[in-house]
Amino acid sequence: MVYISGEEMTHYACNLMVDQWVTPFFDTSAWETYDLSCKNRDATDDAVLHSAVSAGKRIGAIFKEPTITPSAIQVEEMGLKKAFGSPNGAMRKGWNGVTISRDTIHIDGIELGYKNPVLFERHAVGGEYGAGWHEVGAGTLLTTYIPNDESERPFVVDKRDLTDDHNVCVVYHNPYDNIEDLAHIFYQRCLQVGVTPYVVTKKTVFKWQEGYWATMKSVFDEQYKEEFVKRGLMERCGGELQHLISDAATMQLIRWTDGGFGMAAHNYDGDMLTDQIAQVHRSPGFITSNLVGKNDDGSLIKEFEASHGTVTDLWLDHLAGKETSLNPLGLTEALLEAMQHSAVLNVERNPGDETAKEVNDKVRNFTTTLRHAVHNTFRYGQGTRDMSGPTGFTTEDFISKVAWRTNRYLAQQEEEEKPPVLGEPARDNWNLDEDAVKELFSKYDKNGDGTIDLQEFTTMLLKMNVAPTKTRAPKQPDV
Repeated sequence: MVYISGEEMTHYACNLMVDQWVTPFFDTSAWETYDLSCKNRDATDDAVLHSAVSAGKRIGAIFKEPTITPSAIQVEEMGLKKAFGSPNGAMRKGWNGVTISRDTIHIDGIELGYKNPVLFERHAVGGEYGAGWHEVGAGTLLTTYIPNDESERPFVVDKRDLTDDHNVCVVYHNPYDNIEDLAHIFYQRCLQVGVTPYVVTKKTVFKWQEGYWATMKSVFDEQYKEEFVKRGLMERCGGELQHLISDAATMQLIRWTDGGFGMAAHNYDGDMLTDQIAQVHRSPGFITSNLVGKNDDGSLIKEFEASHGTVTDLWLDHLAGKETSLNPLGLTEALLEAMQHSAVLNVERNPGDETAKEVNDKVRNFTTTLRHAVHNTFRYGQGTRDMSGPTGFTTEDFISKVAWRTNRYLAQQEEEEKPPVLGEPARDNWNLDEDAVKELFSKYDKNGDGTIDLQEFTTMLLKMNVAPTKTRAPKQPDV
């Protein structure tokens, strides 16, 4: 798989996790690692980002540590040549991004914000994030569409007169070709987890968003509604796929703390609403983040990361020699899911290969065991301080404790030798009359061949009055 390293506190924690949790059990030399720290992006003139995107498209399974998008102050502090932009845009474009899946993380026995899973699909492209803009004075702004088909005439999408002396003009679009793919990913995941789907837009005001809702509803009604209804997942919303205005969605996220639902939205709304989910559910550390793209062969490219940043404040404490207590739950889920997706892709690309299947089984068992060890460490009151209070474990102690618990759990699964094949248990035959047994056997072995066939066996059972009989139907009452 592809491993994209970042910086600061999360990079430090990820190094500990890989060293103590993964490398004792797996050879990671086949991982392709790309350093997206600001200094390395600067040193390579951002060629490392393009290499990472290319590798992700080729391999299809990516783990990414949180990275820094440097501010003007950080550019000066780090001595960078320029302020490099967020790598996420290049990744979403290079991997044909469809959706960013963000789900709540749950630990049995520990009450968080939502009692049951909450799923979210955020359209991975379009909207304000790819906008073109400029500050301008008074004048006229024309937005003109020029078709690729030269037989069609260009036309003005929008014309407006700018009367203020200071204006900011912003232009963006929403690409809708991949909404069907987003819909399938969303509904399949909702069925897998067993939650009720909702679609969120602001189409009452932003009329251009009508197409998003229309496509999502069409795919649902034609291909998924019957299964959702059959499983009872539409009872909470009247049996039909419900549309939520984004304003209403923000309120429902606070009210629906029982969870058990999923939402799909445009890029910007999805960004805002998933931040709200993170706060209701305790913190961004308890939310997954998974970019799903589509490769040229139709296979899914999946990039996994935590939904939080590099945690600068703890990094500064660490550099100052102070104790830190970073909760690595989001990082853990991302790393484990990337490993699992890598193993699945290996099976899909090598059909019939028993070694690929064996590796997939081992990876699945390892990730399940490690996740169980992480969750149990929290359950036993040995979590980080955000969960266990002032007596909670430090960053290093928590990761070490999980490594110890994982080793124990995996060791318990190993067998020194295969268990024996058990047959019919020996019975006490010290008082058996062997001569009488032989005489009885000869009585029913009519042809003397040393065996008793089915007919001879049936005759023997009948004479001994132990033959099984058919159950008679009870007599019906005469009424």
